[in-house]
Amino acid sequence: MEKLTFYAVSAPEKLDRIGSYLAERLSRDVVRHRSGYVLIAMEALDQLLMACHSQSIKPFVESFLHMVAKLLESGEPKLQVLGTNSFVKFANIEEDTPSYHRRYDFFVSRFSAMCHSCHSDPEIRTEIRIAGIRGIQGVVRKTVNDELRATIWEPQHMDKIVPSLLFNMQKIEEVDSRIGPPPSPSAADKEENPAVLAENCFRELLGRATFGNMNNAVRPVFAHLDHHKLWDPNEFAVHCFKIIMYSIQAQYSHHVIQEILGHLDARKKDSPRVRAGIIQVLLEAVAIAAKGSIGPTVLEVFNTLLKHLRLSVEFEANDLQGGSVGSANLNTSTKDNDEKIVQNAIIQTIGFFGSNLPDYQRSEIMMFIMGKVPVFGTSTHTLDISQLGDLGTRRIQIMLLRSLLMVTSGYKAKTIVTALPGSFLDPLLSPSLMEDYELRQLVLEVMHNLMDRHDNRAKLRGIRIIPDVADLKIKREKICRQDTSFMKKNGQQLYRHIYLGCKEEDNVQKNYELLYTSLALITIELANEEVVIDLIRLAIALQDSAIINEDNLSMFHRCGIMALVAAYLNFVSQMIAVPAFCQHVSKVIEIRTMEAPYFLPEHIFREKCMLPKSLEKHDKSLCFLTNKIAESLGGSGYSVERLSVPYVPQVTALFPSGKKPHKPRHKRKDEDRLSRRKSIVDTVSIQVDILPNSIPSDDVVSNTEEITFEALKKAIDTSGMEEQEKEKRRLVIEKFQKAPFEEIAAQCESKANLLHDRLAQILELTIRPPPSPSGTLTITSGHAQYQSVPVYEMKFPDLCVY
Repeated sequence: MEKLTFYAVSAPEKLDRIGSYLAERLSRDVVRHRSGYVLIAMEALDQLLMACHSQSIKPFVESFLHMVAKLLESGEPKLQVLGTNSFVKFANIEEDTPSYHRRYDFFVSRFSAMCHSCHSDPEIRTEIRIAGIRGIQGVVRKTVNDELRATIWEPQHMDKIVPSLLFNMQKIEEVDSRIGPPPSPSAADKEENPAVLAENCFRELLGRATFGNMNNAVRPVFAHLDHHKLWDPNEFAVHCFKIIMYSIQAQYSHHVIQEILGHLDARKKDSPRVRAGIIQVLLEAVAIAAKGSIGPTVLEVFNTLLKHLRLSVEFEANDLQGGSVGSANLNTSTKDNDEKIVQNAIIQTIGFFGSNLPDYQRSEIMMFIMGKVPVFGTSTHTLDISQLGDLGTRRIQIMLLRSLLMVTSGYKAKTIVTALPGSFLDPLLSPSLMEDYELRQLVLEVMHNLMDRHDNRAKLRGIRIIPDVADLKIKREKICRQDTSFMKKNGQQLYRHIYLGCKEEDNVQKNYELLYTSLALITIELANEEVVIDLIRLAIALQDSAIINEDNLSMFHRCGIMALVAAYLNFVSQMIAVPAFCQHVSKVIEIRTMEAPYFLPEHIFREKCMLPKSLEKHDKSLCFLTNKIAESLGGSGYSVERLSVPYVPQVTALFPSGKKPHKPRHKRKDEDRLSRRKSIVDTVSIQVDILPNSIPSDDVVSNTEEITFEALKKAIDTSGMEEQEKEKRRLVIEKFQKAPFEEIAAQCESKANLLHDRLAQILELTIRPPPSPSGTLTITSGHAQYQSVPVYEMKFPDLCVY
């Protein structure tokens, strides 16, 4: 060998003939099973290859690779291992110039086949598999760095290489999954363990992937997991994609996420557990990529997940509708539970993804999800719910709000306007999201996430009478101008939502706890002196509604409202630290403790609490009195004039008496929904326009208007009238923009009462139509006798309005 090596180095032009001769001898010895001579010939080829690096080595390499292929084709395991070892040595040699015509298709196929060896002897089988993995690793190292010879990334090669590596990783994974995570392998274990060696090779392959060939390396992973049904359970799938996400370059992470989303779309009709397995893999991938470059796929991720959430709810609804008795019903129940697994996995993924986004993207995602929530009376949601039905629609509302809750968790906006813009707040506080107690809970929790900018919510958890609020060490800052403007614009909407939410008949303890937290957070984060007065008015109105009980609530709900009011007034009195106010609240709570403990949250929300039979006989000392509160706050400089005006939610301004008519709950809600779509300015201004300036007496009916030329001329010339109407409309709008809401509501209520009385008087009349247009109209009433007048001379100012 020394002489041969010296001769080859001295005369490199002879390498071609040397290689051809050794190849001929080796081929003959392989056929004749002369293993000793084969070993000698391969050792000679290896040493010549390592020693010679001249330009004329190219033909020699061809002979060498031809001989390696001969060894790999033989059925002898030792010769296959020998050929693999020689190829690995060759793969580690850096050639000066690439050989563009050389291809490694045969070696990829042969090494991949060796990775799936099924030899009867376990030791030999392991040895052949290790050789196959090392051969693949050699092919990758030899070809992957050369951009002009990147044929290894072609799909026909990746479809062989990647499954071969995953197959060996999977075998050991099945054993390790039963006994816990394996210890970190030593260097010797890496050489002897096919799984460890295959994982290292897989990592190396992915680490060398570029933008153009990333997808070719990832897609065979999905095919392998599908073929071997590894999505349920999905431990190995999660393990694979963790390797992928940690191995590839960070800027390519979104490619992998897109591939997972695409595969989820392709398998949307598979069993729920398969879909849940894919979604959990997506969660793991997103968890790793969340801090990296995922910008291009943010909306695509959420859009795909929400689409599959709708599909899951639709499948669940169809299963419930198609379920029958017996075994079929049991099967439906199992599918229902599986679909809930899918839905929970989607919500976790949405929440984790959203919570790791920067604030500007998270606010967009919040709007995006809220735009998907089906809201009654609007067409803004973009989710197809035509196939869901009422139960499915409620289910999708709950799922989307849970997703929104996850996204808003931990979100800290500098101003509340940023966190709760009108386009987000309006659908969030929609009456259609108040029809179910669980929906109301989710809406309130979302609001808490966005309002609580100083992490005070945990200190307020649970509804209780707090002896000393100072012990909670509540963090707060001075209310900024933007927050003050927000409350002027949206405060009434928040109050109304809380007011109506307290009076819902399906409330449970958690609802009252969340409503109490809402009031407390508004006080901490958004309350100036004016807002504090409004909140106290709201609390007193809730107390009055519980006592009067116009909505026919149960005794538990009435006592729950009373307890809520007590807990909040105790909190707000200590927050504003007015001694006389605190003294009045403490006195009422003390009397309740002795005489009516069911008016306090610590008692009413226990499992067993004795409820009173009625609330009408209770003394005023058990109630918080408006005059006492006004007196105490007025002495401390508060403007308490508005305390004398009872709080009325915007919706009740539509009724003359200030009270809603008794109607079924769903009809009341429908009217409520419709009334929300008009601003209070529009609603009240319409009322003002229809009210007469003065209520005419009964004899106005007989008055006639003389029709003259001048009157007709004035009627035709309407330009002056239009100017007057414009000026009148401008004054009305200006009044409703600048005047306090309570003043407008009180004025409209008094006028509406007069209008209501007048309308009742008019509608009591009995009207008989005349026999002909030129005849007379006879009007009689039980209260008065009216003169018959010609039809064309009649004038009913009030009646014409209606």
